[in-house]
Amino acid sequence: MPAPYLSLPPTDRVRSPLTGWTRAHWEALADRQLEALVPYATPGFAQYRLPGRGSWSGLVLDGLEGFARSFLLASFRIAGACTEGDAADESAVSHLIERYTQGLTTGTDRDHPEAWPALTDCSQQMVEAASIAVGLHETRPWIWDRLDDRTRERLVDWLSGFVGARTWDNNWRLFQVVTEQFLASVGAPHRRSDIEGGLDRIEDWYVGDGWYTDGDGRNFDYYVGWALHLYPLLWARIAGPEAAGDRAKAYRERLSLFLDTYPQFFGADGAPVHQGRSLTYRLATVAPVWLGALADCTPLAPGLTRRLASGTARHFVERGVPDARGLQPLGWYGTHLPTTQPYSGPASPYWSSKGFLGLLLPAGHAVWTDRELPLPVEREPQYTALPAPGWLLHGTPHDGIVRLVNHGSDHNPHEGPATDDPHYAKLAHSTATAPESAPHAWARTVDNHIALLAADGTPSRRRRIHPLSCEGRRASSRHLAQLPDMDEEFPIVSTSVLHGPWELRVHHVRAPEGVTVREGGHAVADAVRPHTEHGPGWALARTESGLSSAVIALHGWSPEAGTAREVAANAFGPHSATPYLRSGPHPGGTSVHVTLVALTRDAVHPRALREAIECVVDADGLVTVTFPDDEVVRVAAPQPASIQRAAAS
Repeated sequence: MPAPYLSLPPTDRVRSPLTGWTRAHWEALADRQLEALVPYATPGFAQYRLPGRGSWSGLVLDGLEGFARSFLLASFRIAGACTEGDAADESAVSHLIERYTQGLTTGTDRDHPEAWPALTDCSQQMVEAASIAVGLHETRPWIWDRLDDRTRERLVDWLSGFVGARTWDNNWRLFQVVTEQFLASVGAPHRRSDIEGGLDRIEDWYVGDGWYTDGDGRNFDYYVGWALHLYPLLWARIAGPEAAGDRAKAYRERLSLFLDTYPQFFGADGAPVHQGRSLTYRLATVAPVWLGALADCTPLAPGLTRRLASGTARHFVERGVPDARGLQPLGWYGTHLPTTQPYSGPASPYWSSKGFLGLLLPAGHAVWTDRELPLPVEREPQYTALPAPGWLLHGTPHDGIVRLVNHGSDHNPHEGPATDDPHYAKLAHSTATAPESAPHAWARTVDNHIALLAADGTPSRRRRIHPLSCEGRRASSRHLAQLPDMDEEFPIVSTSVLHGPWELRVHHVRAPEGVTVREGGHAVADAVRPHTEHGPGWALARTESGLSSAVIALHGWSPEAGTAREVAANAFGPHSATPYLRSGPHPGGTSVHVTLVALTRDAVHPRALREAIECVVDADGLVTVTFPDDEVVRVAAPQPASIQRAAAS
């Protein structure tokens, strides 16, 4: 149910049998969030200084962020409500037009105490300027065209800080593209080479099947949809069909490919898979779905588009976003700072405004009028291989959970130092769980991780991931494990095979004599301590709501198993627990470890599964697993060349 402090229209179970939501719900949600910002506005409305932890950019830029990102939401609300020249339609949003017009006037007045800082190379102002440029384009008849000449000149002067400037070499290139294209659209000075150069650069990052990496490396996350697909097609809207030409055609084709499998990332309860950075943008995850309809390139039925987007909006509303103040806290549901990054300030979550892109579609469009259709996970079991990012998606209708098995995204450059961010380095993510991301928990890094343990218990890390294969229900990768005080790195080749509701993990591990190998399953979190239990070769954690995570030893593990508890480490709740398995002392050389991993809202019987599943490993490292339904899965030992390439890299 929606929070009692959020007033929403009655549900419509005829048109929207799965969510009950209509366009009126989206308008009400937008209005509540925009109105809630007013008490935090500076007197001239050029900044919104919200409560919460500040970013590394400082108070003024956090205030600009509050203006720019909420202006994007206001622009979609204004353009969606207004018919050009119709004063009656405009009356519903006239207060927004007035408020943001005042903010634009104040913020660009260099002599005003609320003035926005000038754009400089690689500055946070660039991000916010792009939102302002898009908002000005979408509201042009109601804001830009009515500004006095002096204010327009000041806006052009401020936005022109992009011309010839340097941005970070990732999705930031597109902030320059859309802003300078807006300048071009109003006859202001701009540099065509900046626009063309940014659009050319993303070609280097396109890896096929609708997927981009966000800059050099294997940076696959939601930025693919809410930035690398979004901004090129927003650029095309600003440039117009003649100027956008073949580029826009290619962008629409790529978005269509991307959307073919994008619904598989969403659980039956509307939750997106919890993976990647900037997750506090929450509802921005649905931006590419609306964009497909807006750009007329979506492969999704209109009823599926709305069901996906409305389901995600309802998911967060029912879990307290926005909160009782009408604000979006820094976190996933409530405030949880380990989910965020140092660049995130109190207004950062308002990049969720991109998720309201659907308001630009008229009320009579089929996405608003067609009957909702079920998500893929609501129809049948889902097994989706995505070779470009190196992911398997695994959805089960009986509990509505989607799991992402990760053998390809690590958020690291191809060369140089590498890190192991918990939102990228894990073997798996899901719509029902989050990684243990607080520093005290990440130091132990138990959940969804295979580690070599040093004598003092320090685990090795999974930093740079080298994908090996991803096809059907199977994917594999290798990484190099390094122990403290040891220069040598030890290759671990991991293979995941999906079977029914389970994930089978097979690890071929090279390790020094005497170390211990440990593997964890999914961390489950709740408002109260999860129930835990373990026995010889298995461990389980279960929340009060019945979400269970289990790991079951099939080969290579000692009888010792257990659960690791954490507090204030998980975005899904203050109490969390992870089941894990351990090996005995490693003999040195290469060992094989086979684990059955379960994450389900159904009952799990680890003892019975351990007895019913047969696992044989021959002298060459070939693993043969026979499941209770008599299906046989074989995983061969990695070829020596794979191990050598891992060591060389």
